[in-house]
Amino acid sequence: MKAVIQRVRQASVAVDGTVCSSIGSGYLVLLGVAAEDSRETVARIVKKLLALRIFADENGKTNLSIRDVGGSLLIVSQFTLCADTRHGNRPSFTAAAPPALAKELYEYFIMLCRREIGQVEHGVFGAHMEVALINDGPFTILLE
Repeated sequence: MKAVIQRVRQASVAVDGTVCSSIGSGYLVLLGVAAEDSRETVARIVKKLLALRIFADENGKTNLSIRDVGGSLLIVSQFTLCADTRHGNRPSFTAAAPPALAKELYEYFIMLCRREIGQVEHGVFGAHMEVALINDGPFTILLE
């Protein structure tokens, strides 16, 4: 599992030109589910995501978590994070989870986040999405 976390001032997802989800300050999470991932993998990544201290405290130090600042999450499924580009120029996606498993773990990821954070929005699994964001920093972290 790979999660690209971008600290944002705002972010949104549109499908067919219509915004279906949006957040203010928080994280845009691009989530790639790999074939070997499990619910345990999801729980570990969610725990780390929610504990990351990448918001500034009163002294300007990155010392606060998303919980500490009351931030929001926008979670977007992105199987292309599992691309293998070691051979040739066309990425291979064989490491990505099959759609049924990927959707199950993506939804489980959202559910675990909703237990902990007030506003959790998400994209549409399997859809062609347009993601817009105003990156804050920019501050981008990769969790694996």
